[in-house]
Amino acid sequence: MFDNLSNRLTSSLDHIRGRAKLTEDNIKDVLREVRMALLEADVALPVVKDFIAAVKERAIGTEVSKSLSPGQVFLKIVKQELENVMGKANDELNLRVAGPAVILLAGLQGAGKTTSAAKLAKYLKEREKKSVSVVSADVYRPAAIKQLETLAGEVGVDFIPSDLSQKPIDIVNGAIDYAKKAHRDVLIVDTAGRLSIDEDMMAEIKALHAAVNPIETLFVVDAMTGQDAANTAKAFGDVLPLTGVILTKTDGDARGGAALSVRHITGKPIKFLGVGEKTDALEPFHPDRLASRILGMGDMLSLIEEAEQKIDKEKAEKLAVKLKKGKGFDLEDFKEQLQQMKSMGGMSSMLDKLPGMGQLGNIQDKVNDKMFVQMESLINSMTPAERHNPDVINGSRKKRISAGAGLQIQDLNRLLKQHKQMQKMMKKFSSKGGMQKMMRGLGGMMPGGGLPGGGFPKR
Repeated sequence: MFDNLSNRLTSSLDHIRGRAKLTEDNIKDVLREVRMALLEADVALPVVKDFIAAVKERAIGTEVSKSLSPGQVFLKIVKQELENVMGKANDELNLRVAGPAVILLAGLQGAGKTTSAAKLAKYLKEREKKSVSVVSADVYRPAAIKQLETLAGEVGVDFIPSDLSQKPIDIVNGAIDYAKKAHRDVLIVDTAGRLSIDEDMMAEIKALHAAVNPIETLFVVDAMTGQDAANTAKAFGDVLPLTGVILTKTDGDARGGAALSVRHITGKPIKFLGVGEKTDALEPFHPDRLASRILGMGDMLSLIEEAEQKIDKEKAEKLAVKLKKGKGFDLEDFKEQLQQMKSMGGMSSMLDKLPGMGQLGNIQDKVNDKMFVQMESLINSMTPAERHNPDVINGSRKKRISAGAGLQIQDLNRLLKQHKQMQKMMKKFSSKGGMQKMMRGLGGMMPGGGLPGGGFPKR
């Protein structure tokens, strides 16, 4: 996410990071590079101008001149100003109303409103422990109602049927009555999208909003449209009293222009990021954490929260007990760990949140989820005895296993080497101070085995 911007910014700031003294000249050179990085990331020009001016004013003032480490303070200023541009803190949904709290989703066609409705329903149900109903008021796209019904079934929330012959206002008023009687905490309303902003659409959604009076009105917009996302959000915001934005498809956005432009141009906070196609791929937007990720500082808080939500605690506990008893970490355990990492979005998603990844080149090119699929195929091709005791795997067994998985013997050798390294890591994990040792040893999972102490091979 935002790889291009992150690489450009960290590269620019490296020139100043270790300076013992900052002058107006060297600050000017770095800010010129930062300005180009932001413009290439499709950040809106007014945002870039205000950002550069704010950083420059603070950098050549007393903040830096009195510091023992001006380079580090400059980096801190850049981070804080990035946060200011995106909003200083996460803006939570306002659900403090007598049920149901109505959340209206608006946006252009193709932005991902219907999927976002299901993702938000799942998030509120699982993370906020709310009872949720969803309804579609899109009477122009027949597939939209069916799509929402299917997704509601997948995430296990209440779908309220609607019909193409009904008026959107009647659909939503009926859904509110139902949600009240059923004692639902939240009602999420998916509205019709259009291919472009037009007066009829705006009049319709304005009338719907006035009739329903939702507690939250969220604009759903595709991050990959860059600063156009912010401009479209502003056009909707001029008609509707938006309370926030859901930025979708950020996992495919290497630039980051939308995330850095929306708040400044619309005055509305980004509340959620869509980070993938799956129904659990929705993250609350934390400007401070995203600023850290953009500057290559990682985002350990989000990684820990994700682990708490998605890791199977029962399996983790069983493995911990097994390790404490001195029983080995076998290939069946290794396969389970791969599946746990996949549930967290795969290795590339985890690496995105680890500090220092920006300085290692495009590590995602070397580490991708195809690697997980190959490893699982090899393990599945083994007998139970081989999985529990990999030492018995000799030359003839290697031929059979690799052929069964449709892979090469060198792929199997790499798996066995990585398993050995993971074994060592798990022994450290089960001893005192294990978590820190495990994080340092994460490099053992990388292609080529990483470097001693958990380093990654530099290009």
